[in-house]
Formats: sequence, C-alpha cells, structure tokens
Amino acid sequence: MAASMTPEQYQEYVGRRKRAASQRRALGTATRHFVLIVVGLTMLLPFTWMCLASFKHLSEVEQVNPVPTTWHPENYIEVFKQIRFARYYFNSVFVAGWVTFLQTLTSAMAAYAFARLRWPGRDTVFKLYLGTLMVPGVVTMIPNYSLVVKLHFLDTYPGLVVPAAFTAFGTFLLRQFMLTIPLALDEAARIDGASHWQIFWNVVMPLARPGIITLVIFTFMGNYGSFFWPLVLIKSEHLRTLPIGMLFFDSSYGRQTNLIMAASVMNILPLIILFICTQRFIVKGIQLGAVKG
Repeated sequence: MAASMTPEQYQEYVGRRKRAASQRRALGTATRHFVLIVVGLTMLLPFTWMCLASFKHLSEVEQVNPVPTTWHPENYIEVFKQIRFARYYFNSVFVAGWVTFLQTLTSAMAAYAFARLRWPGRDTVFKLYLGTLMVPGVVTMIPNYSLVVKLHFLDTYPGLVVPAAFTAFGTFLLRQFMLTIPLALDEAARIDGASHWQIFWNVVMPLARPGIITLVIFTFMGNYGSFFWPLVLIKSEHLRTLPIGMLFFDSSYGRQTNLIMAASVMNILPLIILFICTQRFIVKGIQLGAVKG
C-alpha cells in the first residue's frame, strides 16, 4: 500500500499511525494510573476510618456516617488518663530497638559466614537454615516458652528480646546483598594483614549498608507491633508493650472503640513517618540484594 502512495500521503499515513500509537499509550497510562489510584484509595479506607473514629464520641462510632458530627480531640488526652501510654510506648520502642540491634548483628555475622567464607557443607547448612522460614511461629511457641522459663526470663525484658534475636530472613537478605560485593576486596584486605573480623567490620559492613538499613526497618516495624508473645510472657503491668496495654479499652465492661482508635493512631503514626522517610533505602536495598543469588 505504501508503494502506491505519494510522499505527502505516506507522511500523512505515518503521522496518523504515530498519533494513534501515542493515543493508545496515553490511554494505557491513564488506565493504569486510574487503577492504582482506586487500589490506593481502597487501601487507605481503613486508616481513614480509624483516624475519623478517633475523633468521635463512643455512641457515634458505629454509625454509617464516617465524618463525626462533633469532633472530640479530647479522646487523645483521655487515652493518657486511662492507661500508662507513655510507659507502654517506651516498652514497645525499647524491645523493638533491642531486637532490631541483635537481629541485625547476628544476621550480618551469619550472612558473612555463608557468603564470604568457604567451609564444608556451607550450602547445605544454609538451605536447612532457610527451611526454618517454613515453620510457623506457633509451632515454636511452647519450646520458646519452656526455654524462657528455664532461663528465668519470664516476665522480663530479656524474655521479650532474646527469642527474637535471630532470624533466617535477615540472614538470607544480607547474604544475597553480600554476594554482590566483589571478593577481590576481601583478598586485598587479607594481603594487608586484615583478619576476618576486620574484613567483616571495616570492608563488608560499610558496603552492605543499604541492605542493613532495609533489614533494620523491616525488623523494627515487625517487632514494634508484636502482640502474641508479649501477651503470653508478660504479667507485670509496667512491662506491657503498647498492643497489650491497649487491651484495657476492650474489657468486660465494654469496648471503648473511639479510644482504641485514638491510641492506634498514635501507635502507628511513627511507623508511617519512618517508612516515608526511609522508603528509598528499602527499595534500593531490595533491588541490590536481588542482583545475585
């Protein structure tokens, strides 16, 4: 067909094809954006309802109208009056911080052994180590509890921290990241007389910083809201974490949903800010860690 066209007709034909292709691309982009916006708004609905419910009176929480007819910001003050919110919040941050530190340290050392050292059965041990990811946490709950009791860690901070100080996921994540670091750096440091600890601490750890930051964020956010293990282990009121302390608002005397929502907003707001500020590190760490397997 192009052979029977004049140059002017051919140029007009090509122009129409380009405009049609451009319109199809624009329509596809608009459709994708629309779908993502709808999905995003759907995912935001529970959070939006929680924020609005935190400003409602208890009698108004269950109503269909999502917007409060009368705003009650005093709900947030009432939370501090009824429970030791600051103490529970400190406990949650304290425990999550120690778990994050220990998990990152142990995972980094294990990842270095699996990624940079050569020893018999290394790959087999690593596969068995990864196999523990398939074991549900409830299966190990009773053995962990028995071990904590024998160590006299029941109703203590160490009882909350020590069982969670090791993770196969963190080891896998950092191992994948360390595999992307050239082995020539280790050899150069070894020629200069560096020991394995010096290579680990001064060479590998600085280069693995994006992966470490990713693990720190995941670990802290995962342990900050831990509920079941503290519920089983902690009996003393001053050792309760925030999720356990918030059970005060759901008792046999009734559920104070508006105060639960107010406490939940104050509970998760720091995590949202942390995620927004560090999301670029998460994306970078995951991308770099997935380069080599």
